Amino acid sequence: MTPVVSIIMGSVSDMPVVRPAADFLEQMEIPFEIHALSAHRTPQLVAKVAEGAAARGVKVIIAAAGGAAHLPGVIAASTTLPVIGIPVKSSNSMDGWDSVLSILQMPSGIPVATMALDGAKNAAIFAMQILATGDPALAAKLAGFKESLKTKVSKANDELKKIEYKFKTN
Repeated sequence: MTPVVSIIMGSVSDMPVVRPAADFLEQMEIPFEIHALSAHRTPQLVAKVAEGAAARGVKVIIAAAGGAAHLPGVIAASTTLPVIGIPVKSSNSMDGWDSVLSILQMPSGIPVATMALDGAKNAAIFAMQILATGDPALAAKLAGFKESLKTKVSKANDELKKIEYKFKTN
């Protein structure tokens, strides 16, 4: 099986943050790979993995990093593939703002799509949306997922209707 999404995290300690992305890709049956690579400790390996991603079949890269969070930008500088950054609130983080701003403030010519702090599931959904532009079957699966979100909200409102308050009007 050939991966079409590559998930790269700065450290294995980021796995709890990226797990929702892996879980979503698994649920949607989208082949993916996972690596732990450091932009600061293994920069040559990061560049090698990013430069070879397209040749391995990868079409989108999700990169999660905390602290200075250079990993998504280093990856984006090393490939023409779309890169989705997940800022991570890490142990050495300033409430995650350092990670958010590091990924968000990329220089012109090196774009990284930035998700919310610890927003791995949205990163996977966004990767699926990118992939679905060229894959009708995946687009249909994505439409089904989006429809399930509507159903979930509708069911929640049905449950809210059952809650009684003296001054509640609906």
